[in-house]
Amino acid sequence: MSSLSLSSLSLADVYRARQRLAGRVALTPLVASATLSACVGAPVHFKLETVQPTGSFKLRGATNAVAHLAESGVKRVVTASTGNHGRALAYAAHALGMESAVCMSSLVPQNKVDAVAALGARVVIAGKSQDEAQIEAQRLMREEGYAFVPPFDDLRVIAGQATIGLEILEALPDTATLVVPLSGGGLFSGAAFAAKQIRPDVRAIGVSMARGAAMHASLAAGHPVDVEESKTLADSLGGGIGLDNRHTFALTRALADEIILLGEPSIARGVAHAYREERLVVEGAGAVGMAALLDGKIERRKGPIVIVVSGANIDMTVHHRLVTEG
Repeated sequence: MSSLSLSSLSLADVYRARQRLAGRVALTPLVASATLSACVGAPVHFKLETVQPTGSFKLRGATNAVAHLAESGVKRVVTASTGNHGRALAYAAHALGMESAVCMSSLVPQNKVDAVAALGARVVIAGKSQDEAQIEAQRLMREEGYAFVPPFDDLRVIAGQATIGLEILEALPDTATLVVPLSGGGLFSGAAFAAKQIRPDVRAIGVSMARGAAMHASLAAGHPVDVEESKTLADSLGGGIGLDNRHTFALTRALADEIILLGEPSIARGVAHAYREERLVVEGAGAVGMAALLDGKIERRKGPIVIVVSGANIDMTVHHRLVTEG
């Protein structure tokens, strides 16, 4: 783990983030899945970030970053988001009496746009990709005095997401395999970092959709690269990692034991399985871990498998179609 010296993230940062999050985010449950445990012949548990007040894990990183900025006297924050981070930022800013603006591309589902607006954030639709939304957010930062809170490539955000890894290892110390949705790498690198700091032999697996998996393409190239962003059921995993990525690329490269890519039918199957068999409503990005297990893509090892179920913010019309028609 010497390559982690590329980042200044420390376990102490994660414990400080947990103190900052106390009373502001949910301590989410770790629940066993009898269905998937029987399927793979090993204990399978879900870390249910779906029960966060904003419906996804993003509240952890956004709250840690916004609270840190509030301590420094900042009054206005802005971000670019595929939906869940923007919603989390708006929620955290409102709770702390701060103004917020969220820039999103036209690919973001309308239900996620509406949810951000309902929390009082200024919503700006900019371009047809996450990268274009990012450019607009940076313009607001330069020209209108907002403090920028990145959706993933920020040590405060990563430390907030890393509290998930702490909670998992404290609740289930013998965790052998950690399965985490992978997009820009804030969730994956944070959760895997904390877990491996506590138990170095934990196997950390990232799961992405096959369409526009920017982190996977970047790791294959050996440096951050641009990818074409496409519509996908795992819309929360869309967007690039930034050509000037400072933290999550290096952390993910150091921490990922394996990365799995899934086609759209597999993601749909995961959403349907979550509802029919687990009685859970999850979005496509939140279902990828289950889908990878159902597809037989995760190697069996001794010890429990923990799947981070990252979010529940799916358009219910889409959800109904997936669970009834497949």
